[in-house]
Amino acid sequence: MENIHRRKNWMIVLLSSLLFLSSVSTVSAHHHPNHQEVSEQNESDQSDSGLASHSKSAILMERDTGKVLFEKNADEPLPPASMTKVMTMLLIMEALEEETITLNEKVRISENAASLGGSQIFLEAGEEMTIKDLLKGVAVASGNDASVALAERIAGSEKRFVEMMNEKAEELGLEDTHFKNPTGLPADNHVSTARDMAKMSRALLQYESITDYTGIYEDYLREGEENEFWLVNTNKLVKFYEGVDGLKTGFTNEAKYCLTATAEIDDMRTIAVVMGADTTKERNSDVSQLLDYAYNKYTTKPLFDKGQSVTTFDWLKANKSNVDVVTDDSVSIVHEKGVDIENIKTQIKMKQDVSLPLTEGTVVGKLEVVDKNQVLSQTDLVVSENMNKANVFQLFGRTLQSFFN
Repeated sequence: MENIHRRKNWMIVLLSSLLFLSSVSTVSAHHHPNHQEVSEQNESDQSDSGLASHSKSAILMERDTGKVLFEKNADEPLPPASMTKVMTMLLIMEALEEETITLNEKVRISENAASLGGSQIFLEAGEEMTIKDLLKGVAVASGNDASVALAERIAGSEKRFVEMMNEKAEELGLEDTHFKNPTGLPADNHVSTARDMAKMSRALLQYESITDYTGIYEDYLREGEENEFWLVNTNKLVKFYEGVDGLKTGFTNEAKYCLTATAEIDDMRTIAVVMGADTTKERNSDVSQLLDYAYNKYTTKPLFDKGQSVTTFDWLKANKSNVDVVTDDSVSIVHEKGVDIENIKTQIKMKQDVSLPLTEGTVVGKLEVVDKNQVLSQTDLVVSENMNKANVFQLFGRTLQSFFN
């Protein structure tokens, strides 16, 4: 493979390293759900034993970095109840991104979907409802019927959708999660952990528009019609804790009261998961205390925005020169407030097995954040435009230009 960087690219790398010398305790990238998970700095602080005292397990995570700020029995497999719908919503958002479904498309409700018990929006067999409204039904009211209707539309059957859920769990590296349905209704070996729920939520929150749904406190379906249905969010913290805009509650007799919550305050987004609380009051109290702890003790500093140009891709055999290479996701630092933290540097490592043509978004390298020769994080670098092979005239012209330069 040819040397794809000119001297100016190395200058950019050096300047980037100097520019982002900063204090850090943990740095990582906000990963796209389809990307391989990189090493996370899961340095939890369990000295505050009063946190999550009512819950069997819990975790507190900063979203961009994946840094674990607190954990309690975070790897204990437990029934997740309707928090299962975090994965269901993740597959829905992926399908919307891939345009295999659209928000305004109407879905005909099957007998199977309409027959679901538990939390529901009372869909009737043969009724048609838009994907947008069904998604509201899942995100706000935790509708089991809406979840299955969407599962059937996306995968063709509920069974195939569950297979997709487990495939996605494996892709995300969720070793202690196994799904039997898209709803969270009780089933043997339908389990997850607080840590896996937080990782799932990081993947879901990559789709920023999801909080437009999970952050709704109340709304209507079929508004103005005879069968109008009032949606009220099962996550009361959306209304009563400033900054909370998701994600999913859960309850069954076996699972007890569970909640995966997310909040964004001062540009820092956190994820708090509690499982197995005895009452909704205790569940909400545990989550509120975790969020208080996060925002009282920690802060973040962004390094790169998603899509920010880091260097250029200048390849003699390509039809375009100086194509921007950009970060595929945001990169941040999270650290304790008022604490001096060590300097870091960034470095670019380009892949050596890249071949033309390249489509926009193709991974061509990694941005590494390094502290004392230890790689703290990696995020994918992608090309910002399509690139094809240069034609004969382009090659000839560039060869001459290279010769005279």
